[in-house]
Amino acid sequence: MNHGNLAATPPMGWNSWDCYGASVTEKEVKGNAEYMAKHLKKYGWEYVVVDIQWYEPTAISSQYHPFVPLEMDEYSRLIPAVNRFPSAKDGKGFKALGDYIHGLGLKFGIHIMRGIPRQAVHQNTSIYGTSAKAREIAHPNSTCPWNTDMYGIDASKTGAREYYNSIFQLYAEWGVDFVKVDDIAASKLYDTHVPEIELIHHAIQHSGRPMILSLSPGPSPIEHAETFKRNANMWRITDDFWDQWDLLYNMFERCERWEKFVEPSKWPDCDMLPLGHLGIRSIDGPGGDRWTRFTKDEQQTMLTLWTIFRSPLMFGGELRSNDDWTLSLLTNEEVLHVHRNSHSNRLVYRHSDHVVWTASDLNGEVYVALFNLTETTADVSVTLRQLGLFEEKKVRDLWKKEDEGFVQSELTFNIPAHGSKFVHLR
Repeated sequence: MNHGNLAATPPMGWNSWDCYGASVTEKEVKGNAEYMAKHLKKYGWEYVVVDIQWYEPTAISSQYHPFVPLEMDEYSRLIPAVNRFPSAKDGKGFKALGDYIHGLGLKFGIHIMRGIPRQAVHQNTSIYGTSAKAREIAHPNSTCPWNTDMYGIDASKTGAREYYNSIFQLYAEWGVDFVKVDDIAASKLYDTHVPEIELIHHAIQHSGRPMILSLSPGPSPIEHAETFKRNANMWRITDDFWDQWDLLYNMFERCERWEKFVEPSKWPDCDMLPLGHLGIRSIDGPGGDRWTRFTKDEQQTMLTLWTIFRSPLMFGGELRSNDDWTLSLLTNEEVLHVHRNSHSNRLVYRHSDHVVWTASDLNGEVYVALFNLTETTADVSVTLRQLGLFEEKKVRDLWKKEDEGFVQSELTFNIPAHGSKFVHLR
């Protein structure tokens, strides 16, 4: 099956991790999906993603419980914890939740860890479609340093391919449209797990259902860029991104390194947008239950960078808590037009923490993002010649949706500390 047109534009959606950690419930997923359908769908937001440990009955926060029993079927495949996802009872899995989200006109995603459950290996349970058993395909020395759920898989073993095929066949039956695979793109212990990435890519093709493949965590090694492009639709270029200025500051360098690899269906990923109401059941993450610590200028800077770089947009906060300001960031059609339709996105220059990016669209329109990453208000400038332009242009502020006169030779804006200016030249 050819899934080549999947993610032709950067995926946009909501992910449960930033607000609920490992503990999100079916009711909370449905509530956020309903908000998305009502307020965001018409602007292109469509994926509703259940993050890590949906198969863990005792999960109550962002903290993992080591070596606890997980919900699993007879074929070594993890299934939703019924106490948290009641519609999964009687072996239904995520089918009912997927149907509900599809009924809202949205798409359904899940997070998985690479590998096979440790409890399957210890119990030596069966694998669907093969006589091989869990113990025979496990790579017990290939573990995740921060989560105890899984062993890696030895891709050379008989049954390894069948195992991955079997779990993605299950996800296809559930109606899954998006799979985020963790502990695979970059590992503190083992580098990039290329053989398992290839098995997963094959399993999606084999399933008969188009699914976006998102690889985590980062920073993904740039030397594996072609592997990521061959096998996945998006891959993280950063470790977990939170509402801290130093992390946003560092993202500019990451985007500069990865800009030449951005293309339709192949999206380097700046990670989730930690906006709005975060950390609702966080006990070990940065900041606990809170509103985003980014200032309004920093929030706009983050979204401007994600847009001009064309990162996927995955909102991390509890959507139903959104205030008017947060909602306005997510529903600006002029900004989202650049995210969806621009090309040739590139850094123009970075000097003394003044940064300028530009992009065009298919109509030849030009967009310019100017950033002041310093600690004081400053003028940031760029000449039309630096942008490859040689005649007067009309200037429009994309965030304010206001025209700002004409420019003949040089754009200069007085920008607050950590702030940005995003303009359309026509």
